Amino acid sequence: MVGIVIASHGEFANGILQSGAMIFGEQENAKAVTLMPSEGPDDLNSKMKEAIASFDNQDEVLFLVDLWGGTPFNQANSLMEGHKDKWAIVAGLNLAMVIEAYASRLSMNTAHEIAAHILGTAREAVKVNPEELEPADSSVAAEPAGQSNTGAPGKFEYVLARIDSRLLHGQVATSWTKSTLPTRIIVVSDVVAKDELRKKLIQQAAPSGIKAHVVPVNKMIELAKDDQHFGGQRALLLFENPQDALRAVEGGVPLETINVGSMAHSIGKVQPNKVLAFDQDDIDAFAKLKEAGLDFDVRKVPNDSSGNMDDILKRAQAELNRQK
Repeated sequence: MVGIVIASHGEFANGILQSGAMIFGEQENAKAVTLMPSEGPDDLNSKMKEAIASFDNQDEVLFLVDLWGGTPFNQANSLMEGHKDKWAIVAGLNLAMVIEAYASRLSMNTAHEIAAHILGTAREAVKVNPEELEPADSSVAAEPAGQSNTGAPGKFEYVLARIDSRLLHGQVATSWTKSTLPTRIIVVSDVVAKDELRKKLIQQAAPSGIKAHVVPVNKMIELAKDDQHFGGQRALLLFENPQDALRAVEGGVPLETINVGSMAHSIGKVQPNKVLAFDQDDIDAFAKLKEAGLDFDVRKVPNDSSGNMDDILKRAQAELNRQK
């Protein structure tokens, strides 16, 4: 895996590393390096060497730095001597760049590949509101031709509905979007819809060319019934939990299969396998989804073999019964 050094003047690198973890999960082989007011170039150089020494693969290193020509850039550039055939630097650090770099590591094996790939995403993340403030020759890429057909008669086509407590993260942003080719990623959650920070982070985490939205469950039900504006739109729905998915289905969102990817463990839940944890409310919600005729596809990524949801739920129920 390519190692990533995020470097900045002040605490910016630490903050953006933390923000990236909120969206994409904690990352191995990724370190923040900061230049504080009391420190000099040599201090930063030592920190960068220490970060690189912690990586599993020190042959492939990508530096994400705040300013071209600044001290973090200059120190990374000095360390690159003798490694230019493998290492790379991208300046102009932003959150979209970091998230795209994380996602790219799942399918790309070299720092050069990732550096070239994330440039477009980093540039597209720079936008302005009101939109008329953008210059006419703005280099911010428009939505790819053929991807946007909003306004055409018809309803959404649902290419994937997934339950994942992490919502939009690397497995969704890369593997699932590539296999299902959505035009829209829609996070369906009353809780997230009220959290402006999480909404913005999710929107920024969307892969290039795919719009991300966050809507309450009732709004998704309303959108699902609209047959005038969503013709040609391929929707990937993300739910934090089975209860929200059940409300959507009972309200009329026409799903046939739900992919069950990840449900985080918390107090009161049992964990019958490595990635799924349940309490009684979860088990009851899945039972009602099954009664409604839905099938379950238990996979983290498309290449995984599907698990048996009935067996998983039986193990979870037995463990909960033992705890009573």
